[in-house]
Amino acid sequence: MTIRIVADLMSLSARTAPKSAGRDFIAVEIVEGPELQQLGEGMIAYGQRTGKKDFDRDGSNILASEAVVLVGLKDADVLGLDCAACGSPRCIEPNVVEGEFKGPNCALRLLDLGIALGSAAKTAGMLNVDNRIMYRAGVVAREMGLIDADFVMGIPLSASGKSIYFDR
Repeated sequence: MTIRIVADLMSLSARTAPKSAGRDFIAVEIVEGPELQQLGEGMIAYGQRTGKKDFDRDGSNILASEAVVLVGLKDADVLGLDCAACGSPRCIEPNVVEGEFKGPNCALRLLDLGIALGSAAKTAGMLNVDNRIMYRAGVVAREMGLIDADFVMGIPLSASGKSIYFDR
């Protein structure tokens, strides 16, 4: 129950984090219980299926966690600044290419996601709950439909005598 309260507060931190032009494209979901087990097992299976490195390691971390906070971008538009930070001289048409994530994405919207992730992780840290931002958890959570978002990262949570996310 305590971890769920922390996950809820992390969701609040992600939601209220500053966003470019004040427009909110952040999606947040909390995964726990049987869905958490499915996510961890799904990550291990994904690594085996694709041959991609460390999905098994991170999947084992998820299986040992109490919850995962998923934070993503959904239907994010561009700011229209033609700043070229995304690599294009003109603003891109976002979210038209499908892969592990949907892209491309406006670099400033990706910064919004990073700020939301940092705010959520900071909240967990302030409450002494071990956490780690994981790309691999986001890939599989998105594939499994655990969150409706185009670009996702996961933040697993654990409260034990030693962080399970470091010295792996």
